Amino acid sequence: MRMANLDGRLVVLREDGAVDVQEASGGAFASDPQAVFDRWPEFRAWADGAPADGSGKPFDERSLGAPVPRPRQVFAIGLNYSDHVAEAGLKAPEHPSVFTKYPTSLTGPYEEITLPSAYTDWEVELVVVIGRRARDVSEAEAWDHVAGLTVGQDLSERRIQLQGPAPQFSMGKSFPGFSPIGPSLVTPDELPDPDDLELSCSIGDETLQRARTRQMVFRVAEQISWISRICPLLPGDLIFTGTPAGVGGARDPRRFLAPGEVLRSRIPGIGELRNRLVAGPSYPTGP
Repeated sequence: MRMANLDGRLVVLREDGAVDVQEASGGAFASDPQAVFDRWPEFRAWADGAPADGSGKPFDERSLGAPVPRPRQVFAIGLNYSDHVAEAGLKAPEHPSVFTKYPTSLTGPYEEITLPSAYTDWEVELVVVIGRRARDVSEAEAWDHVAGLTVGQDLSERRIQLQGPAPQFSMGKSFPGFSPIGPSLVTPDELPDPDDLELSCSIGDETLQRARTRQMVFRVAEQISWISRICPLLPGDLIFTGTPAGVGGARDPRRFLAPGEVLRSRIPGIGELRNRLVAGPSYPTGP
């Protein structure tokens, strides 16, 4: 099943187009895409049983917003691909290295993103959406708590992120628009192996990153289990699961995002983000 946010309304995407959930369910489910996660098992049962009656309508993909517009918690995993650990010149952590991104940084798959400075970096990631409250879950149980998967970018203003004496990960990664996700949420059963997906990002003909999620240091189930041992994961929460090698700040010379570029981030089987970058009022010196 593929769920999306179309002009702020919850829809299911089918071959014949978008099905408005509130209309098709006779009002059993609200139009708010965020509200559905508190009823995810019930919604999934309805969506799986709804007949494919040709009620889908054509839509403009540019009207798709973030499939999870207002999560209560947004977690992210650092240093989760060995090649990224190596390019950072660090040692792989013994447990998932977790930080947070603020929900106000979320944006849609085709929205413009404002660059606060000339030091904004890219990080393509698989994003996990939680469908059931998870507390002290085992790795064997973890996937049972997943509603679906989507594509994400963990954009990072590196000067803010790395300024001392202690790094400011959450601040450097939470400017408005720094967490584009989409274009839809795809349930794991739509994918041959949700633990082995290709992810990549590019600008024009230049491929910036390409890897497979099987190269993660900590797989999705390990991340869910670890976080849930410390704090509950709630329906609709997001986990940005880490990025592979190829970030701009680790290059020689360093390479950052520039106004006018279009950053494309993709995972086959899930979809692609296309975000045009524009200069903010403090560009290029930043805050």
